[in-house]
Amino acid sequence: MDIAAALRAFVRTVERGSVTAAARDLAISQPGVTKHLRNLERHVGARLLERSARIVRPTPQGQALYDASREALATIEAALEGVRRDMGAVEGNLRVHAPSCLGAKHLHGIMMAFQRRYPDVTADLVLDNRDVDLVYENFDLAIKYGRPVDQELIIRRLGSVRRILVASPEFLNQFGPIDTVERLSEVGIITSAALLASRDVLPLRHSSGKLIDVPVRAVLRTNNANVIAATLIEGHAAGPVQQLLVNDELAQGRLVHILADYEVKPTEAFLAYPSVRFMRPVVRAFTDFAVPALRAVEGIVSSGEGRSIEENLQMA
Repeated sequence: MDIAAALRAFVRTVERGSVTAAARDLAISQPGVTKHLRNLERHVGARLLERSARIVRPTPQGQALYDASREALATIEAALEGVRRDMGAVEGNLRVHAPSCLGAKHLHGIMMAFQRRYPDVTADLVLDNRDVDLVYENFDLAIKYGRPVDQELIIRRLGSVRRILVASPEFLNQFGPIDTVERLSEVGIITSAALLASRDVLPLRHSSGKLIDVPVRAVLRTNNANVIAATLIEGHAAGPVQQLLVNDELAQGRLVHILADYEVKPTEAFLAYPSVRFMRPVVRAFTDFAVPALRAVEGIVSSGEGRSIEENLQMA
């Protein structure tokens, strides 16, 4: 029996709560995972997993084995990849999660540039706006909007994501200039419900630091940042948008920055990876490659540059 392969199959099954999901993550067949689990239980002489129609969970003996083996396996894998890295190789699969807006607009290009430098790296780039459990869903790292608080994570602050107010030239030609917050109240805007202090109030911050609540007429609300950007470019409404989504349109004159002294409160962006895993060389290489590239994106403001801002949120 390959004890390392069996332990890998066992650990992933516990984390995923499913033999099928473990098989998918490990890129082996479901019968292959089942065989590893059966051989491992025979080897230790104990039942390690309880199976039902909906979930697989560890027995007390299985939980003890999982707790003892998960970090040991990560250490072994990191050591093996470390040797390959020392020999000049950065390789293996990299599984990354990010918000769809930042991911599609910028992280996708960064990932392709990274793979051009390290052609033996394969990647799963999963882009959506849900909060993911990095361990359960087998992600090596994730970009998160807002400081993570619910998981044991190592985090590194990327910076603040600016949200500025914009409108298209066509919109301004139709409805006139928007040069005061009072004028902003008079035109239709697009925004997300999350940005509104109440149903029809948009909180803005002046460059002086003063906060102001502006009554608005939200003609369209959406939870999709790309829809917001497309609606603004189309000239259907004015409103706030993540600057990193519309840098090209601003440079081309397809959008105009309005009320430049005001912004919506920015969102902090963090790079996070599970504290229960050792950082594999491919993960460290991607982090070193991606962080400077992301901080260079216009619209991500990195305050306090030059000092370390890695934090371990794991409770001892």
